[in-house]
Amino acid sequence: LSGLGGSEMCIGDSGWRAALPMNNQLRELRTRQGWSQAELATRLEVSRQTVNAIETGRYDPSLPLAFKIARAFEMPIESIFSPDED
Repeated sequence: LSGLGGSEMCIGDSGWRAALPMNNQLRELRTRQGWSQAELATRLEVSRQTVNAIETGRYDPSLPLAFKIARAFEMPIESIFSPDED
């Protein structure tokens, strides 16, 4: 699994800082479509475990995977993912 998680670092305007964890609507969208985690994983060409990890917030997807997810649901990325600003 790769992607930005809560402990990884990225460059911001003021130098290095922790990346913000993301909230997502993946489980709600998937169940609304009637897809299992395995079905969504097949559509995204990832493992079921990856889908589960994204849904439970243990893994933030890479940007290419986030785009695949958005295409699968025919929605903009920002409608599916939002920063956890807590």
